[in-house]
Amino acid sequence: MCLHRSGTVVAVIVYVTGGARSGKSRFAETRAAARGEAVTYLATAQAFDTEMEERIARHRADRPAHWTTVEESLEVPRALQYAATPTVVLDCLSLWVSNMLLIGWTDGAMLAAADDLLSVAHARSGLSVLVSNEVGLGIVPDNALTRRYRDVLGWVNQRCAAASHEAYLLVSGLPLQLKSSEEFHAP
Repeated sequence: MCLHRSGTVVAVIVYVTGGARSGKSRFAETRAAARGEAVTYLATAQAFDTEMEERIARHRADRPAHWTTVEESLEVPRALQYAATPTVVLDCLSLWVSNMLLIGWTDGAMLAAADDLLSVAHARSGLSVLVSNEVGLGIVPDNALTRRYRDVLGWVNQRCAAASHEAYLLVSGLPLQLKSSEEFHAP
């Protein structure tokens, strides 16, 4: 359970970001498991090629067998709303934004979906761990679609970081805490 210092059970949002292979998922999973409660793993990846199929299979194999896995590539706010456990790891926002972008959603629609997701996360009683990639630290992409993706994901990430109670940046497997709230305790 997530506790406010008053002892009230509340929603707690933990935002985890970082580069590729930075340890984001492992950190999020460890954080969720530390609570000792049932966990729902909300996966947004779609397999469009063999490499991605293998990556998804590795992630599935690495998760504890007693966790519930929900695979949802678009209706992520709804999936979070109906999660059957108090603790949810959403991995990841980056692929969710990509999924929306590739089927033609407007920037406004993607940002509205992110706002919906955060409204749902705030309405839950439990821990929501939101995982995303930080893609804005590299060079400016050479094509419009990739620049648009980088921009929209950056805006989504800003919203999630602002709405979170805690935020972490993973670099080379090491978590850097960006934001903390002493009012909440979410082991």
